[in-house]
Amino acid sequence: MVKVIGFALSQLLLSSCPTSSAFTPTFRSSNSIAFASVSRNTNSNSSRIQPLRMIGSLMDMLGGGDAGLISPDKALKGRTNKMANIDGYRHYVLGNKLTEVPEGYKVAYFGNGCFWGSEKGIWRLPKGIHSTAIGYCGGFTPNPTYEEVCSTQTGHTEGVRVVYNPAEVSFVDILRWFWEAHDPASGMGQGNDRGSQYRSGFYYTNDEEKQLIEASKVAYEKAINTRPITTEIASADAYDEYGGIWFYGEQYHQQYL
Repeated sequence: MVKVIGFALSQLLLSSCPTSSAFTPTFRSSNSIAFASVSRNTNSNSSRIQPLRMIGSLMDMLGGGDAGLISPDKALKGRTNKMANIDGYRHYVLGNKLTEVPEGYKVAYFGNGCFWGSEKGIWRLPKGIHSTAIGYCGGFTPNPTYEEVCSTQTGHTEGVRVVYNPAEVSFVDILRWFWEAHDPASGMGQGNDRGSQYRSGFYYTNDEEKQLIEASKVAYEKAINTRPITTEIASADAYDEYGGIWFYGEQYHQQYL
C-alpha cells in the first residue's frame, strides 16, 4: 500500500509540472482506442494548473473508482446558487458567450471522459460549433462543485455542452466524433481515470436524437465486436427533478486545453 501511495504521489507531482502533457483519446480503428499526447497551452488562459484536478486524479489512483452510481436519495443535497462567473463569460477560442443559444441553433449534452480533452476535441470540428462548455451531466445534486463531483457523491459525469448550427454540422457528425473519441465500453471510467464522474453518457432532448443515439450505439458495438458498450443513454428531461441535466463547471476549467 505504501508503494501505491508513493507512486500516486509521484504522479501527482509530475502532473503539476507546467511542461507536463495532457492525454486525450484518439480513434485508430473500430476496435482500437489510443491516447495521444497533447502539450498544454502556454497562453494566459491555460496556464491555470489547477490542484483540484490533481487531487481528483490522486483519489482515482487510491481506489474506489469502479464503484457503482450513487442513488438519488444518498446524493449530496447541493445548493440553489448557480456557478459563479459564467453568465457573460465568452469562449476563450470561439469568442461567443457560453450561455447563449442563437435562434435556430441546437444544444447537445454528453460525457466521454475528462472534460478538458472532450471539450477541445468538439470545438475543433471544422465548422458549425458556436460554443462549448464543460460542466456536470446526469446527476442528482443541484449546482455541484468540482470537488463534490470528484467524490462521486453527486452522480454527475464530467460533461460537455455544445451549441451548434445544424445547417453546418449535424447531430450525426457530433455523434460520430463522440463515439470515436473515447472507449464507450469501459464502464465507470476512461483509461486510468476511474469513477462514475468519468462514465460515458449521451443525453437526448427529443425522440429523433434518442433514435440516432441508440442506432449509432448498435452500429459501433458491432464494429468494436469485443465488449458491450456501457454508454449511459437517457432523456435530459429525466433530470428535471434534480435541477436539470446540466450544470456549468467552474470558470477555470472552461477551455482549459
